[in-house]
Amino acid sequence: MHKLEELKVWHRAMELTVLVFQVVSDLPPEEKYGLASQIKRSVVSIASNIAEGAGRNTDKEFYHFLGMASGSSYELLTQILIAAKLNMINKQQAEVIYLELTQIQKMIYGFQRKLAKNFK
Repeated sequence: MHKLEELKVWHRAMELTVLVFQVVSDLPPEEKYGLASQIKRSVVSIASNIAEGAGRNTDKEFYHFLGMASGSSYELLTQILIAAKLNMINKQQAEVIYLELTQIQKMIYGFQRKLAKNFK
């Protein structure tokens, strides 16, 4: 098991979650149960999967959950780009999220490589 509070990638994912929820709160009301809901689920899934993996017993299990977090990050990226293309969020907000998401993706990938050394 890993100490969740010591994982920088988890902290960054939590901060991204707050940012995304703030941006999504400005989406049109008719998107409350559509794209906004999808975006919220995706961003929450990133931090949640990191947390679940940290609580597992082996590095191999953690690696798997980091993969799930990575998948959710790409899902979120796609949804943010769709929202920007539809002018539901402004390009500047999308860019800020994109840049932070890219950093988190790199951190997840780096963490996976580190963990993989322990079970290969």
